[in-house]
Amino acid sequence: MIERRRLTVQGTVQGVGFRPFVYRLATDLGTGGWIVNSSQGVVIEVEASTPTLDTFVARLQGELPPHASICDFNIQTIPLQGDHGFYIHHSNSNGVKSALILPDLAACPDCLRDISDPTNRRYRYPFTNCTNCGPRFSIILALPYDRPNTTMRGFTMCADCQAEYENPLNRRFHAQPNACPKCGPHLTLWDRSGRVMETRDGALQAAGDALRSGSIVAVKGLGGFHLMVDARNSDAVAMLRTRKGRYEKPLAVMFPSLEQVKDNCEINAAEQRLLTSSEAPIVLLRYRGGDIAPEVAPGNPYMGALLPYTPLHHLLLNDLGFPVVATSGNLSGEPICTDEIESLAKLGKIADLFLVHDRPIARHVDDSVVCVAMGEVLTLRRARGYAPLPIDIPADKQSYIAVGAHQKNTTALLHNKHSFISQHLGDMESIETFDVFKQTLADFQNLYESTPSTIICDLHPDYVTTQYAEQSGLPVLRVQHHYAHVLSCMAEHQLKHPVLGIAWDGTGYGTDGTIWGSEFLLVEDQDFTRVAHLRPFPLPGGDTASREPRRSLLGLLYAMYGDDLPRQRLQFAPHELNLLLVALKKGINTPLTSSMGRLFDAVAALAGLQQQCSFEGQTAMALEYATLRSDTDECYPYKITPITNTHHADRGIIEWKPILAAILNESNPALISAKFHNTLAMIVVEVAQQVGIPQVALTGGCFQNRVLLERCITGLRAAGFTPYWQQHIPPNDGGIALGQIAAALREGSDVFSSSGQAD
Repeated sequence: MIERRRLTVQGTVQGVGFRPFVYRLATDLGTGGWIVNSSQGVVIEVEASTPTLDTFVARLQGELPPHASICDFNIQTIPLQGDHGFYIHHSNSNGVKSALILPDLAACPDCLRDISDPTNRRYRYPFTNCTNCGPRFSIILALPYDRPNTTMRGFTMCADCQAEYENPLNRRFHAQPNACPKCGPHLTLWDRSGRVMETRDGALQAAGDALRSGSIVAVKGLGGFHLMVDARNSDAVAMLRTRKGRYEKPLAVMFPSLEQVKDNCEINAAEQRLLTSSEAPIVLLRYRGGDIAPEVAPGNPYMGALLPYTPLHHLLLNDLGFPVVATSGNLSGEPICTDEIESLAKLGKIADLFLVHDRPIARHVDDSVVCVAMGEVLTLRRARGYAPLPIDIPADKQSYIAVGAHQKNTTALLHNKHSFISQHLGDMESIETFDVFKQTLADFQNLYESTPSTIICDLHPDYVTTQYAEQSGLPVLRVQHHYAHVLSCMAEHQLKHPVLGIAWDGTGYGTDGTIWGSEFLLVEDQDFTRVAHLRPFPLPGGDTASREPRRSLLGLLYAMYGDDLPRQRLQFAPHELNLLLVALKKGINTPLTSSMGRLFDAVAALAGLQQQCSFEGQTAMALEYATLRSDTDECYPYKITPITNTHHADRGIIEWKPILAAILNESNPALISAKFHNTLAMIVVEVAQQVGIPQVALTGGCFQNRVLLERCITGLRAAGFTPYWQQHIPPNDGGIALGQIAAALREGSDVFSSSGQAD
């Protein structure tokens, strides 16, 4: 029996070689019909005998190209057309936009062979790509993903490239950025004034010479600029830090090869897979020692390592033969530069030379940052290689936009059951970052021609993201910060309630107007209950305390001892301490907090590890790294007020006073840190046992700490619980937008911003 079927395929099926794959499959089986890209995905009509069509469908689903994936597959039987051949039609841009945009992908082995072969017409061409690799998200302007809808629309393909582009059997068939030295983008090397120094391959080689000599070179890459310098040259790295004003925060290092990574870092199989994957993120690895300048990551046992991921980076690093610092090309607190003219203005006092090209970047995309915990990926910054792939969650037909948090901001758009999460945007501390935030919101809505019915924001009234939502003209849903953290983890793992969510971080506006941050939230049918948290303590100076761990310590000690606190354990000048004690006594700018992040700060200060910090998370990192020097399984005494009723305000209070009192009697930083981490893991297990919910979600910025995360997971599993933690979505505030979307989808969402049970 002959029949005809229409297959509607949604997922990652554009820009991944899906159409030539289907063409080859149909030709192999001798079917008639056609395939077309649409704004919804891919539509296939295929005509043949019933057994042949069954084989076609089975092979289509089971033999997908490497980067393709299917999230929705619909089959209809339709009238016969009598087709005798199989054809690829031009794309159809009509209908609701729902096709998935693929992230930018690292150069594939075939393209790397092309640029390394002197007989190949793409020899040493830095913009070589095919359907298996190259730019996607950073160049797309509209759906469907076709060349006129990308920033490559200004480059007309030569005859050879056009022939590849039109040949379904060629791996460059409909590779939208397809180009070669004849017809594609080219490099130019500028000095600080924008004067052309070299062009094409000469620019690449001259940039390499500059790096060898110790110069700083701004390199326009895939989603923005890197600032590069010889990672072995202490003076050059120190100069970069001084010019950029980034004095202590670790810098990422790009190595020419995996072998050089192994020479400098410890690396396991999971970490190697991440380094060499098509996502090619920065991977945090244990540094074993080598010729990397100590100024790259001062006092840090880990190194952020990455491999070249574009042909440009491969050519440059292969020519050099040594690792380079590859840090974001931006001014502190601002987004990464994407335009060469902009880079001259922003980076002119940092870089000595500018290696630029003429392929426009549609949107800035930073490098992603990941590590491995419990053998699984733990995403710390989600951008290139991962964004904007969605998290699919059960949804109605409405469209929602979520504006995320203040720090590590991402936004999210719910459209056609897909929750599209933006690339990392940064902290909302500058006008420039806020402008990118607004552009990103508009960008996603324009790409998918989506008109949101609701805008979702944080509960904090002073966040610029909250203020933006309130001024948007849309109905506003406000979601408590830690509740969003927990829902983000639940959405990633498709968890159904009830769940005990443990959200630990530095700060989040609570429903009672205080600063939360050590939350045990019981998530049930439509709401959450705050079942346990740290006993609140005063925070001298409010937000200033996040940059001065000694202030958190002062607040805790004052809450314990009042004016009789042990002043010798505090590192303040006498006049500073006296002023802060007066403020504490009178309650001036000393808000109450239950923040676990600030407790980490206080313990680090008490252990003598960090009194002041120059970047967010520095103190917690110092405390985490100190545990690597101790293998004790001891813990400190602690006390938890019994949780008598999880559905009312009779919640558990975690008493930190016994912990701090014990630490006051010790002086070994490594031992203090190890015992503190052990204690927190014990607290997690005890609260879970009191609540008695099998599913436990670990989330919030504190769970970027691998020592804390792994000890909590191990303890919970040993006690019979099933722990979940965020892996592909950051546990930090980069995951808040997804949690806000999930909140909007929960029935009874009108109570999320003012839950009586949560107070």
